[in-house]
Amino acid sequence: MKENSTPIDIVIAWVDGSDPELHKKRLKYLDSNEKDLIPGANPTRFHSLNEISYCVLSILKFAPFVRKIFIVTDKQNPNIDNVVKQYFPERVSDIQIVDHSEIFEGYEDYLPTFNSICISNMLWRIKDLSNQFVYFNDDVFLVKHIKPSVWFQNNRPVLRGKWMFPPYERLIRDGLKSFFQSTILGKQSKRVSSFQVNQWNAALLHGFKFRYFLSGHTPLALDKRRLKDYFTLHPEILKENLKYRFRNYSQFNTVALANHLEYINGNRNLVSSQAIYAQPKNRKSNYLDRKFKQSESKDILFLCIQSLELASKADQEKVFKNLNRILEVQIS
Repeated sequence: MKENSTPIDIVIAWVDGSDPELHKKRLKYLDSNEKDLIPGANPTRFHSLNEISYCVLSILKFAPFVRKIFIVTDKQNPNIDNVVKQYFPERVSDIQIVDHSEIFEGYEDYLPTFNSICISNMLWRIKDLSNQFVYFNDDVFLVKHIKPSVWFQNNRPVLRGKWMFPPYERLIRDGLKSFFQSTILGKQSKRVSSFQVNQWNAALLHGFKFRYFLSGHTPLALDKRRLKDYFTLHPEILKENLKYRFRNYSQFNTVALANHLEYINGNRNLVSSQAIYAQPKNRKSNYLDRKFKQSESKDILFLCIQSLELASKADQEKVFKNLNRILEVQIS
């Protein structure tokens, strides 16, 4: 295996949903009868419990080879300088805040957006971003030391996921539900955006008919040039995907688009997710203990804890206590 020779950057999408200005901005684009109807518009999707600090510290501790960390926001600041200065003072200048206005330059008509799919579509436009970068959400953490080859091998992205049959069952069920609600009940129907369907939509763009490569909740390696070249050649496909301010059933997932492009261009760096996924809302008392124990396995490199804001205070405290232990820090 050829050693990786290109710098690796990290891009983290982040939002503070408790910001009253953001809340006001979001409501402006929702009709009063749509607030509970539009998938992806639920305010809890945007809540933050300072997971971003743990995310960044985990990268600095376990992937010190990373060149820069870009945090993409909408006129916000995660204010992590002090905690980074406390534990990694030499890396403060390597963390940069990137506003949506930078990556949507020339596409301002699509702002503001509250849609993570649209934001990920434009990450390749970050100024000074390395050609090799890894896309994180702020609820994903490294739990062990890793090498660059975990994300890039022979200067090509490592594709994390597995081949799946198309989500026909979900598509049929959603279609029948939509038909019943609109035709039989006479109600307005909006299909709930689906992680699987959005990835399947990307596979369809590349002619895949009988299978698709499904990625999970894990750091995802991307080639900036691959995305730039595709969207430069297909500007209308990009614009069609950007028009939804909230996640939409018909959109394609950016990473899935890139993964399938990589595959048809000969990339066979295929591996499993090597991640533990946890969603601690309304779980049994030992649920998080079990998840953190599983993360100690030598094959597990990443941990995703989703929707932590919906968990009990006790479980939130348990998560932060364990993250403090793993990262050898003390964040209150």
